[in-house]
Amino acid sequence: MSLNQFIINDLTPTGPDTLIGELHDVFKGLTYSHIPVLEEGVYLGCLSETDVFCFEPSDKVNVVMYAIEGFYVRNSTAWLTVLEAFAENDSNIMPVLDSDNKYLGYYQLNDIISMFNHTPFFSEPGGVILVEKNNIDFSFSELSQIVESNNAKMLGAFISKIDGELTQITIKIGSSSLTPIFQDFRRYGYTVVSGHEDDGFLQTLKERSAYLNNYLSQ
Repeated sequence: MSLNQFIINDLTPTGPDTLIGELHDVFKGLTYSHIPVLEEGVYLGCLSETDVFCFEPSDKVNVVMYAIEGFYVRNSTAWLTVLEAFAENDSNIMPVLDSDNKYLGYYQLNDIISMFNHTPFFSEPGGVILVEKNNIDFSFSELSQIVESNNAKMLGAFISKIDGELTQITIKIGSSSLTPIFQDFRRYGYTVVSGHEDDGFLQTLKERSAYLNNYLSQ
């Protein structure tokens, strides 16, 4: 799914000559954590709401340029990388630039999160297994081989926890019978932390995702 359809342009970026007091008013009417700053069409970075309310209303943006955060993504950036950029910058708005560094608009965090619910990991029927193994001993190719040797399809997998020398991997499997797969994982030295032969676990994740979307929209 292309992310370009999620680029929004309803927020006018601010400029160096804008009064901080004007940004106070803008943030009071928004739920965004940041606002983009452009100078003659060139993207400079973002000012956070937290910082803006620490500055004097009579100052201009050009006086507080040291506080600008220069994060952004490209319009070609993969959605998981975009989600990572949101997390790294503690932001719910992400400026988007093209390959020529032209500012195109921004993504909202809740739009990117909502894409999870449209992936096969969530939408396709199946079961979920949480397995654990030593960091240096597991591989995704081995995980796939174990699943497919049981005539099942691996719909997705991600590292959900690293604790010391152990790594936990959450796997979505397109199969209604997980018991033979449990046995093979154990035979290959994996600890099966949990397994769900229905979509209850995924439903919980969906509900948490929906809760987060509602929270961010308030």
